[in-house]
Amino acid sequence: MSEHDPQLAAADIRARIDTSKPHSARFWNYFVGGKDNYEIDRQTGDHIKAIFPGLVDVARTSRHFLGRAVRHLVGEQGIRQFLDIGTGLPTADNTHEVAQRVAPDAKIVYVDSDPLVLAHARALLTSTPEGRTAYLDADLYAPDEILKAAAGTLDLSRPVALMILNTLGHVGDYEQARGLVAQLMAGLPSGSYLVISDSTSTSAGMIAASDAYNASGAVPYYVRSVDEIAGFFDGLELADPGVVQVTQWRPEADSGEAVAVDAYCGVGRKP
Repeated sequence: MSEHDPQLAAADIRARIDTSKPHSARFWNYFVGGKDNYEIDRQTGDHIKAIFPGLVDVARTSRHFLGRAVRHLVGEQGIRQFLDIGTGLPTADNTHEVAQRVAPDAKIVYVDSDPLVLAHARALLTSTPEGRTAYLDADLYAPDEILKAAAGTLDLSRPVALMILNTLGHVGDYEQARGLVAQLMAGLPSGSYLVISDSTSTSAGMIAASDAYNASGAVPYYVRSVDEIAGFFDGLELADPGVVQVTQWRPEADSGEAVAVDAYCGVGRKP
C-alpha cells in the first residue's frame, strides 16, 4: 500500500482523532445542532451552557453571519474565490454552498487540520459543475504553505475572500495572530477581502465559559476585546457597519436576530 493510497490516508486520519478530550470543531458542531460530535463534546457543551447559555446564540448567529458576508461578497462585490481557514465540521450552508448558490462558478478552498473535519471532507468536496471546491490538510501557523497549496485551485492574481471564522482565538498570542493574518493577506492581491468573526471578552458569562472550556483539556480558545478584533483589519478598508456584533452586521429584516451576543465580526477590503 503506497503512501498515496486513499485507504491508508483515511486510516491515518482516523488514528489522529482523540475522543477522550473535547474539541472546538465538534463542540461547535454540537451547539449548532450537528451530529458530528462525541459524548465528551456534549458533556462539555452542556456544562458550559449551564454556565453561559448565551454561547449557543454565539454559535448560531456566527454561522448566520457567514451566510450574509458570503452573499454580500459574491452578489455585491463580485468575489468568486474564497479561502476558508478553520473550516470546522460541515453543517448546512457551508461557504461553497452559499457562494455557488449565487454564483455557480465560484471556487472555494477549505483549510483545516482537525482529523475529524478531514474525515468528513467528502461532505464538503462537492461543487457545481461550473465551480470548484478543494480541501487542504494544513495549519493556520503555516500561511505560506496554505497560500502555495491554495494556488492549485485559486488564481491568486485575482481577488480572494479570506475567511477566518471563530478560529483565531486558538492563537494565544495576539501579535502572533495578527502576524498570521497579515502574512495571509500579503499573499492576496488588491481587491481581496478579509472576513473575521470571533467570540469576545464582552461579558462575565463569556469569560467564564472560555475559562471552563480551556480547563476541559481541549486546545485552549482565548476570547479577545473588540479593539483586538478590530486590530486584525488595520490597513484594510472596513465595509459598513465596521466591526460590530455578528447580529448587527447587515442583518436581514426577517432574521429576528436582534439578540446581543459576545461575538464580533468585520469585513475588510485590501486596497
